[in-house]
Amino acid sequence: MRSLLFRRTLSTAARFRLPPTIRQILSSSQADEQVTVTGWVKSIRKQKRIAFGVLSDGSSAVGLQAVFNERLGERVKQITNGTSVCVKGSIVKSPGAGQDKELLVEDVEILGTCDPDTYPIQKQALTPEYLRDNTHLRARTDAIAAMVRLRGRIMRGLNRYLEDQDFAYAHTPILTSSDAEEFFTHPAYLTVSHQLHLEALNSALSRAYTLSPCFRAERGVTRRHLAEFWMLEAEWGVAPTSDPHVQTAALCDFVEGMLKGVDVDVLWRHREHDSVPEAEREKRRDMMKRAVTSDSPWPKMTYTDAIRELLKADREWTYPVSWGSALQSEHEKWLCETLTNPDAATVGCFDLLIPHVGELVGGSVREERIDSLKDSMLSKGMDMDDPRYQWYGDLRRFGGAPHVGFGMGFERFVSWVGGIENVRECISMPRWAGRMLL
Repeated sequence: MRSLLFRRTLSTAARFRLPPTIRQILSSSQADEQVTVTGWVKSIRKQKRIAFGVLSDGSSAVGLQAVFNERLGERVKQITNGTSVCVKGSIVKSPGAGQDKELLVEDVEILGTCDPDTYPIQKQALTPEYLRDNTHLRARTDAIAAMVRLRGRIMRGLNRYLEDQDFAYAHTPILTSSDAEEFFTHPAYLTVSHQLHLEALNSALSRAYTLSPCFRAERGVTRRHLAEFWMLEAEWGVAPTSDPHVQTAALCDFVEGMLKGVDVDVLWRHREHDSVPEAEREKRRDMMKRAVTSDSPWPKMTYTDAIRELLKADREWTYPVSWGSALQSEHEKWLCETLTNPDAATVGCFDLLIPHVGELVGGSVREERIDSLKDSMLSKGMDMDDPRYQWYGDLRRFGGAPHVGFGMGFERFVSWVGGIENVRECISMPRWAGRMLL
């Protein structure tokens, strides 16, 4: 009975399988195989008796060449760039250069016409600024479609790594009563981090993570910041130690292993788009390959040593360098791109700095001692007995244990792996200070 039920389940799943995408057709379809493809026309070239169109459904950077013969008549005349169609025909070996297979169209149904004179996605080069103004259509370009696919591959790699380490994926709240910022000139309680909620889950699940949207009221407009972005955040329990630097070092090692475990070198080799010049692209590729394939650990530097090196640097800083102040973007850039040399006043935390990106990951050893936490909160004008914070104290009162965690800006990681200069091109629908379309 169990075997029969299992076979019936498999049969049901097969019946409801979607038709093959263009990527699947190009990679697996045999000659003379009959297929049906629904997509939109990237380009079309019409001759007297025949027309050649390139179809896309977003599944592949390479389109499917469709050959329309004269029997299709008036319907082919209606096809322009951007037209949505459903075509049926046979996959055959292509006699022309540029593609191994092509589709001999036997029937075509026009699903949606497109005026070529007003269609915003023309074949000429389109600037990032222009495409941001046409956010709803920009995924039809090769660059943005490739970025979306890259995001998916990176996400799957991160999920595999964390699941292999026995982390439980959690859906954490976006609306929150704490850790919120004033957003777009009026209070909107949107989370800037999922850390606190993950700490609550960590007390029950031991290892928990999420990849979720976050919101930050960034007033500056830079290539590294968005108002709505995604964060990979994780929390897990650790063994107690009298030296917090041991926990910080282990936290750094875990993050390094995670980023190497995603196999970004493979992602880089299979990238479909670059927004940097050829010479710079190769330089960055070699740097990334060394970083993710080398068995040597990534260099680590204490905050004090970083300040010392910045003060020694023979250059003028826009933002003065002093011990106790936060590192600015120019400082991070110099430390990770120029510098090659691999206590009670500090805390157990770290930042991972990546060339051409700056800060990618930040993490710390969390404070599990309730008395120390209470004193720290009081020094900042926060009362642990306040109902807004009482639950956070309860996590320490009722069986609290040492734990650590980190957060990684997902768009910044996409930027690094994809060689994409601006994080606005690392997310489908970018939002930044004063700007929100859709």
